[in-house]
Amino acid sequence: MRMLTAAMLIGGMLVTQVQAQTPAPAEKPAAPAEATVAKGAAAVVKVRGTVAAVDKDNGTVKLKGPKGRTVTIEVRDRAKLDEIKVGDPVLATYTEAVVLQLKKAGTATPGMSVQETRATSKPGETPAGAIGREIQVTGTITAIDQKGHTVTVKGPEGNSETIKVKDPKNLKVAKVGDMVELTYIQALAIALDKPAAKAK
Repeated sequence: MRMLTAAMLIGGMLVTQVQAQTPAPAEKPAAPAEATVAKGAAAVVKVRGTVAAVDKDNGTVKLKGPKGRTVTIEVRDRAKLDEIKVGDPVLATYTEAVVLQLKKAGTATPGMSVQETRATSKPGETPAGAIGREIQVTGTITAIDQKGHTVTVKGPEGNSETIKVKDPKNLKVAKVGDMVELTYIQALAIALDKPAAKAK
């Protein structure tokens, strides 16, 4: 499945940043089988553009970016199209985040899940919408090459990815048979970059 391969490759980018975390002292130390190592990374990109066209019949808006590129988006609440005019400024915010967690063998099972969410502004608010996707993949470490600084992870569908690890010290906390849980999140929010129109 292409999505799984993409998710594993994305995870590969983050594995290069995994760092061991020392748990805070507690009255009773956690059992070694429950210990986990986790690391996350996130990036946010904001792009300003303008409304290039409004198609009320099809319920779409064409947006034009600063470099002249255009994208057409569907507006679920067509009543909001009355508030959108050609030339209106828009702000698009794209967020991408990845969290990678190492779990000891027996504490997780291989698998994959995909969840999508949508949101829209309420009546009277500035027209805006957002869409998000969360992909979670859990795979098994099948090989660790201490000299080559790589780890091989087998996905739930049997495909494997060998990933170069940036900090070789991180390999010391992982063992063959441990599980790697990758959560990849994408979100895109688009809003008119102006106050909502006041009701008459």
